Amino acid sequence: MSKNLTKNEPKNLYKPIDYIMSLGGKRMRPILVLMSCDLFGGDISEGMEAALSIEMFHNFTLIHDDIMDRAELRRGKITVHKKWDLNTGILSGDALMIQSNQRLEYYEGDIFKPLIALYNKTALEVCEGQQMDIDFETMPKVDLDAYLKMISYKTAVLVGASLKMGAIICKASYQDQERIYNFGLNLGIAFQLQDDYLDAFGAEDFGKKIGGDIIERKKTFFYIKTLELADSSDQELLLKLYANEDEEQKKIAQVKSIILKYGVSDLLLVEIQKFTMKALAEIDALSLDVTKQELLKNFAKSLMTRKT
Repeated sequence: MSKNLTKNEPKNLYKPIDYIMSLGGKRMRPILVLMSCDLFGGDISEGMEAALSIEMFHNFTLIHDDIMDRAELRRGKITVHKKWDLNTGILSGDALMIQSNQRLEYYEGDIFKPLIALYNKTALEVCEGQQMDIDFETMPKVDLDAYLKMISYKTAVLVGASLKMGAIICKASYQDQERIYNFGLNLGIAFQLQDDYLDAFGAEDFGKKIGGDIIERKKTFFYIKTLELADSSDQELLLKLYANEDEEQKKIAQVKSIILKYGVSDLLLVEIQKFTMKALAEIDALSLDVTKQELLKNFAKSLMTRKT
């Protein structure tokens, strides 16, 4: 990756790009591109440019998300706009997105066209999901279907696109391209819902604060469904807790108590299982041998059995 990143003048445009790309992370999305290439019998090296494109696009979104969230840390390190300045963060993010797009110029003809169409569709959906998330901040009530659409656009479509890119590059059938995309999409939704659950009821872990979504007043599945099921007095209490700047641990405990009172934690586990099963059903429909199907299933199960 470092070999392929452009390191040109002006330094203040490209140094922030080198910085954000060097901060690490799971690199799950580019790995999915390469894994999909391998599953469909292609040459993994042919997927490298698309894998780089996906990872660069993801990091572009992180730079701009951090600006919008006024975040000071990313992966335990100072964010780009704090290390440099706001204007540099915006411009470097823009340049990274353009570089991400340029990686796809490696591909020609009947591969390039569907790749760039998928890239542009996904990029626009990620922006739409981010705007929905911003809109939710000022809305007292959020519809659950709207929330699922938001996490689908903001998170899951990029997982689906990563897998579909590998299938396109290896010239898998149209049906398999759609199935591997839907596998990633449903798994991405389940993964984000699991994040909602673990934020409140996960194991304590270094670097992860339990109840962070509650403190940040995020309207997750827990907030939306509890507000829907609660009686009027508990609805009023929940709204009050989200509106006030109470002592953190006390606030987290009170909100979790209301969630448990109405069985919403169990309802979320059911929802996670529903989307996981939808993802696994797509694997069974793929024209892959049983060994490769099992590899995908094991990957999905490993993601969905994490505790932190």
